[in-house]
Amino acid sequence: MSDPIAGTSAGPVADLAAAPVRVDVVVVSWNVRDRLRTCLAGLLEDCPGLELDVVVVDNASVDGSAELVAEEFPSVQLERNAANVLYAPAVVQGARRGEAPLLLLLNPDCELAASQLLELAEALQADPELAAVAPRLCYADGSTQAALMDHPGFWSPLFFGTPLERWWPNSPELRRWFCRERDLERDQDCPQPPAACFLVRRSVWEGLGGFDERLELFFNDADLCTRMAAAGQRIRYLASVGVVHHTGSSTAQLPDFASHWHRDRLRYHRKHFGLLAVPLVKLCTSWTLADHLLSGLVRRLRGGSADPALPLLRAWGRFLLQ
Repeated sequence: MSDPIAGTSAGPVADLAAAPVRVDVVVVSWNVRDRLRTCLAGLLEDCPGLELDVVVVDNASVDGSAELVAEEFPSVQLERNAANVLYAPAVVQGARRGEAPLLLLLNPDCELAASQLLELAEALQADPELAAVAPRLCYADGSTQAALMDHPGFWSPLFFGTPLERWWPNSPELRRWFCRERDLERDQDCPQPPAACFLVRRSVWEGLGGFDERLELFFNDADLCTRMAAAGQRIRYLASVGVVHHTGSSTAQLPDFASHWHRDRLRYHRKHFGLLAVPLVKLCTSWTLADHLLSGLVRRLRGGSADPALPLLRAWGRFLLQ
């Protein structure tokens, strides 16, 4: 006989007693105090059905970011690094602190409401074949950022960043890599969303070994998604969840941004395409530098200013030795 209180099954009672969705959140912070405050305030809003453990890994900020977390967000776990260990190592460091079945990688320049996170988590849990989900990233005015990427190809270094990109900006390779023919206003499976806001099953993260810490700043998300695809795992892009993303808040502060980018690209290509990719990447980087130096020389001859050549040549020399 059915229970007159519970109904014909235990379903309604089970729903009432359902455990909340548990998510570990890792935020890596470096001198983005105001962005970090906004990020954490939205994330920590009360949201029934969602249980969060948030860890902020502060990479030796000097703007009071760590003190902000300690004073205004006491529920957040805070790890203070004595030096800037860069992005991928800090994410791995923070991810080790938790054990929830879902893991969110979140940049401090994202404004993600707790209710939006619950929506992402429910979508991930609803489809057992999904390994990860990511929202649509937006500018402050609500317009969509062209953030989806395909996996880097062997020839990508030739078409992006070199003079060839300037001469052939709509090449088939760039259209493919930057997903220019995808409709970013609809939900879809995708090769690589950015890790600015990326919700992944912990079992997948740990099964693949998380981020490759050698890709310290760039291409770590590309590498993870490439390995996920090789393992036959799906990633879902949810256009219905729009998250404001203030791009480049931390990386824009780096004085050696370009050096990090070229080094990590080289490491990615060596890892995924083997030794044949190494001379290609180095030749493309050398071509880019030569073009930059020549442009600087022309500006100087016309009475303008340009970057000093000697530091660039020294950085290039170190790059060639990798």
